[in-house]
Amino acid sequence: MTRPAPSLRSHQRTLMALVAAMASGEAAHVRKILAAVTPGGGKSLLPVIAAHRLIEAGLVERVVWVVPRDSLRLQAEEAFADPLWRAAFGHALSVRAADNERDPARGLAGYVTTYQAVAAAPALHLAEARAHRTLLVVDEVHHLPVPGRPGADEASAEDAEAGAWSRAMLPVMEAATVRLYLSGTLERADGRRILGLPYQPAAPGRGPELDLDAPGLAVIGYSRAQALAERAVLPVTFGAIDGEASWLEGGRIAGDSPRVGPHRLGAGSVRITTRPALFTALRTGFARDLLSEAFFATKRLRARRRAERDLPPGDPARGLGKLLVVAPDQASARAYLATLRDWMPAGQGARDVRLATSGQGDAHAALAAFRLTPEPAVLVTVAMAYEGLDAPEVAVVAALTHIRSRPWLEQMLARATRVDPHAGPYDGQQALIFHPDDPLFARFRLELETEQGSSVRPPRERPASAVVPERTRWRDDEPGGITPLESNAIGMRYALLRPCLPEPVAAAPAPEPPSVTERTLRQRLAAAVAAQAVEDETSLRVPRGGNLAHRYNAVLKRVLGKGRATMTLPELEAALSWLERNRLSDHLDRLDGDARYAWSARQRRGRWQPERAAGR
Repeated sequence: MTRPAPSLRSHQRTLMALVAAMASGEAAHVRKILAAVTPGGGKSLLPVIAAHRLIEAGLVERVVWVVPRDSLRLQAEEAFADPLWRAAFGHALSVRAADNERDPARGLAGYVTTYQAVAAAPALHLAEARAHRTLLVVDEVHHLPVPGRPGADEASAEDAEAGAWSRAMLPVMEAATVRLYLSGTLERADGRRILGLPYQPAAPGRGPELDLDAPGLAVIGYSRAQALAERAVLPVTFGAIDGEASWLEGGRIAGDSPRVGPHRLGAGSVRITTRPALFTALRTGFARDLLSEAFFATKRLRARRRAERDLPPGDPARGLGKLLVVAPDQASARAYLATLRDWMPAGQGARDVRLATSGQGDAHAALAAFRLTPEPAVLVTVAMAYEGLDAPEVAVVAALTHIRSRPWLEQMLARATRVDPHAGPYDGQQALIFHPDDPLFARFRLELETEQGSSVRPPRERPASAVVPERTRWRDDEPGGITPLESNAIGMRYALLRPCLPEPVAAAPAPEPPSVTERTLRQRLAAAVAAQAVEDETSLRVPRGGNLAHRYNAVLKRVLGKGRATMTLPELEAALSWLERNRLSDHLDRLDGDARYAWSARQRRGRWQPERAAGR
């Protein structure tokens, strides 16, 4: 099956226009580009676009692409070698995956390396950046925290490694002619600032906020809502599986201590038992039950697609759908591998199910085969494949992981949301994610759905006695000192993460009093304004901070000449029609010099400050 003719997505077109302006001198001041692209939205083409135009214009001589893991270097090479994009752009650039040897580019347009390699030989890469006008691509930049003193902010081996990466990368960044930062998330789980990005001055009680208006910086955003609207990613169906788990505390054997539990995974709120129950479930019978649901869902999907194509059983073919299993640790991954192979005929399991963990010598070969060939159809991994893996045939994910930080979960989710060019029409594809139905995952789903505009209901307040403190709640380390005993699945429910904004509230059947119709239309106007505010903050169209919905309401009032509280029915309907065709962010200049708005904004801040102070 031949791939369709390539077409650029909106963020890719935006970058193309930006580098063209840089090449012509219209945007000569821009030297740093931040591309905040939702996972699966198509970041890997951005370095090709930037390098092609900037090298052609003579602004840079080479591209250096730095990735967080060795497994991603091959994909970076493939992005430059893709024949369709070569023909579309008319470029002949090539880069090579380099180790820490002399002359890493070897006469090509540049090279791809890893953060680990730069940290191991910082002088080599700094000398390369100083010797050539360099476009430096910093991939998944959120892996780099602003470095502190060695040991001061490095409570774990992982923190120490990230700090070493940052200290090695900083002088390379400063030596580069142009920097292109890529990320699917602009926040770190530990709340620290990200290296190389500008931030606003710290404010009491608020986390780090990017300064999107910093000199020399251009920002390109591409949210999940935009990607869904452009059919760049797939809608997601979640299979949430509840269960019960029992364990022993303190590492004691069964005769020394009474068992704890059974406790429900889906307890509704985060409790002291949430982490131990999840830890136990992922290592006992519940994991097998969830794995079974994901495995047989994949089997049914592949059988259906075979039947649609009249393919006989056993014939290898692309686009049938694959299963990615994300395990909590390497021991569990090996146990899952054995379980999956036991469910398949002898010989087939060894061919169709592969393991890719850092402890496996053939992990990179398994990843490459999973990405590029019809078989294997199932890959079991821990963390090697969760971020950046470009395997569009993944249609089902078994999320058997204990990690609940939002950036991590978004990256894992994106492994299944890529559109598979071999699987037929877009409307016939969908991502299916099976996961434990614990309240931490449920919160992630709610946040994701709210930000893409398909849920307007805020989370319910939970009793303080039932909720674990925030610092403890979001830690992703495993609970210590417990011995898992048993668990089992007790129910499953499906939920569709809807890909569009909520439908406008329908008016009640006629006849109805005009006041009711007016109230309905005003509510629809308020929802439409709020939806635009959420979308624009998520996609970085406007800087975060302040009450954007208040600003947008003021803009709408200035554009239409009156507030919705005094509008007639025809005026309300005209206002809704105008909002469907226009973006309020394009009319923010209406507030420039507006003393009335400035006064109302100060009043709102004045009301908020005492409340915040009282809450301290």
